[in-house]
Amino acid sequence: MKKNITKRKLKRGEVAIGVAITTPSPDIAEMLSNLDFDWFFIDMEHAPLEVKDVQLILQAIESSNITPIVRVPWNDPVIIKRVLDLGAMGIIVPWINSKEEAEKAVKACKYPPNGIRGCGPRRASKYGLDTLNYLRMANEEIMVVVQIETINTVKSIKDILSVKGIDATLVGPMDLSASLGYLGNPDHPKVKEIIYRIAKAHIGTEVAPGIASSVSKIKEHLEVGFKFVNVTSDCDLIIRGGQEAIRIVKRIIHEIV
Repeated sequence: MKKNITKRKLKRGEVAIGVAITTPSPDIAEMLSNLDFDWFFIDMEHAPLEVKDVQLILQAIESSNITPIVRVPWNDPVIIKRVLDLGAMGIIVPWINSKEEAEKAVKACKYPPNGIRGCGPRRASKYGLDTLNYLRMANEEIMVVVQIETINTVKSIKDILSVKGIDATLVGPMDLSASLGYLGNPDHPKVKEIIYRIAKAHIGTEVAPGIASSVSKIKEHLEVGFKFVNVTSDCDLIIRGGQEAIRIVKRIIHEIV
């Protein structure tokens, strides 16, 4: 089993930059794994990725230094178990609203005596060639990330951060703004105030504060203390890159024709 480079980076207080993988294409994931990202945010919640898609993506990036972290669709130990058995090095659990839900997420990611994860690490253990080593290392190397997306989570933030086994959080600004009554407006001053307060709540804990950010907002998010930061997505890179190319080409056409 590989050592979790991203987890170690966060433990040192460094910033770890991620990109969301939302298309069921191993080719796109493989291309992006050649770039200098620290981790992949492989999204099964809002993207059309099934377990088999996740396996193909993991296989495509196997030779890279990318830490593959999968956002599962729900806080479900069955799907978490299956994804970890494929070789994911971390799990992002959405919609955590209480200390009890956070504890449930941690237990689903850990083998006994720390949790309830079933023992059958198929691909993760190199199909049986590395089973004992994998079982020895898994509880320590696999990251557990809980999402902060609702007002209830904000109210319970201190209790959630006290749960042993959580390595990082991930603020979802869009869902959080909706929960606060500002649907579609994560830049509302009151939403920003709550986000800054969330970052500060991590001070003095061993949990790295994280957020789904963007290239345009990363400066302000880093300045308030976020360390585990998603900055873009495969779709965004394709769409915005294509948009800029078309803009340049059309401007040249207009100048010449």
